[in-house]
Amino acid sequence: MNTEECPTSRLVEFLQLHPKLVVLSGAGISVASGIPAYRDGLGQWQHRKPIQHNDFVNHAATRRRYWARSMAGWPTINDAQPNAAHKALTALEADGRLEFLITQNVDRLHQRAGSRSVLDLHGRLDRVRCLSCEDLTERQTMQQRLLTHNSAQVLSRGDMRPDGDSELPDTELDDFDVPPCIQCGGNLMPDVVFFGANIPRARVESSMTALDRADALLVIGSSLQVYSGFRFCKHAQATGKAIAIINPGATRADSMATLKLDEVAETLLPNIAAGVTPA
Repeated sequence: MNTEECPTSRLVEFLQLHPKLVVLSGAGISVASGIPAYRDGLGQWQHRKPIQHNDFVNHAATRRRYWARSMAGWPTINDAQPNAAHKALTALEADGRLEFLITQNVDRLHQRAGSRSVLDLHGRLDRVRCLSCEDLTERQTMQQRLLTHNSAQVLSRGDMRPDGDSELPDTELDDFDVPPCIQCGGNLMPDVVFFGANIPRARVESSMTALDRADALLVIGSSLQVYSGFRFCKHAQATGKAIAIINPGATRADSMATLKLDEVAETLLPNIAAGVTPA
């Protein structure tokens, strides 16, 4: 079969030439698990304007809006299961071909699939952090507290977003009660990097170090519109690393890519995981 016409063969060839990969995954890899992407095939934002870090920290009304919408949306994230793409990456790691996995997602599906060398670039939604004392608690515990504090609230459930946020009318939020930190009474936020906040330097540095050790960068399910992910493509290009992109739509780094495949990961990756010789 002509490799120019077969995405599986083209990707297998790329992996054979570059046996040590750093993978960068975005929201598109989790769509098959029932978690929607932020952007459409053209890279355009599909949802309401996201909550900004400073607004969350400084305004009680913003915190009420976030936690009310999160209470409605959390079950979708909590109940989601890894799909075939997540499992294929776990298999590549077990075969010694995946040096490091950087995910822009906060859903922890890579870890649930069994991947070990994973960095949650934007944090993790299954954990809650106090803004005052830094105490960490489980998100499911927070869910029970939210439900208890708002037992009389009946919230309509709108469109889901990848961060567990669910669209709700603002009229439903005025009486919503957000429980404080049990330890100090401070304000609680999910242990994620909101829009407008900086990713901790240590996360970026460890990702860059892994990329320097690898032979190539494989991007899966990201439009790369946000600089937090695009920076790794810039670094790969600057250091002479090959770049492959699997995404059924345009990305910011298409012109940098050695290989661009307009495919969905859950269909393509299981085929290559079985067809590549272990490193």
